[in-house]
Amino acid sequence: MLELLGYDFMQRAILAGVAVASVSALIGTFLVLRRISMIGEGLAHTALGGVALGLFFGVYPLAVAVPFTVAGALAMYFLGSRGRLYGDTALAILFAGGLSLGVILLSLSDGFNTDLFSYLFGSILAVNPRDLYIMLALGGVVSVVVLVLYRPLLYITFDEESARASGIPVEALNILLTALTALTVVVAVQLVGILMVSALLVVPVATSLQVARSFRQTLGLAVVTGIVCVLGGLMAAYYLDLAAGGSIVMGSVILFLLVTAGRYAVTKIR
Repeated sequence: MLELLGYDFMQRAILAGVAVASVSALIGTFLVLRRISMIGEGLAHTALGGVALGLFFGVYPLAVAVPFTVAGALAMYFLGSRGRLYGDTALAILFAGGLSLGVILLSLSDGFNTDLFSYLFGSILAVNPRDLYIMLALGGVVSVVVLVLYRPLLYITFDEESARASGIPVEALNILLTALTALTVVVAVQLVGILMVSALLVVPVATSLQVARSFRQTLGLAVVTGIVCVLGGLMAAYYLDLAAGGSIVMGSVILFLLVTAGRYAVTKIR
């Protein structure tokens, strides 16, 4: 591991990976427990449209993807809550819109852009200082907001009706959580890619739920699990010459299966 720290690109990759894994676990815990974890998949494909738009016009992709994805997330929320659509229907519309925009822009660009390829499958080892600063800044904003609003977010996660009756601004918090999820997705895109970003939101949380006994434990273990998977994936990518994004996600899936099997075995023994 110490050998990896001798390279600037690995230092940036590790910093970015730890930051993104942490913030993804924070947001992912709320999404999984509210049973809306697939929102990450829809927003990832919306981010694809934003990234393709930025590349098409020669603009820094994340500068376009951030507002584009947040706007798409808010549109999905209002379609679901006020447009007489079920949540999964609004999500499907968002999914289709972002994906189709990306495909259209690709066709207008006369071919597959190598930069877009890196956003599709992740390019954490190619993170430059500008990318790192932006990822750390966005991740920091999401983390601070979640920690400051921890109690009301926890309340609406488990009992939205009681929270509303208690005077908590449920709709405002739902809108905020949706926007924070969009920011998290955009931040995670460069880590594991658009096609696998939802796994980073869901799998570490699912793993922690196998052993955690409280919400705080779930949150803490999800963060630790995400960081372990990122570091393990980076080491596998470096030493075995594998795709970093795929290694991170596969590592998280394998860890989930091992923990689940271990929990099942312990239950049987008892």
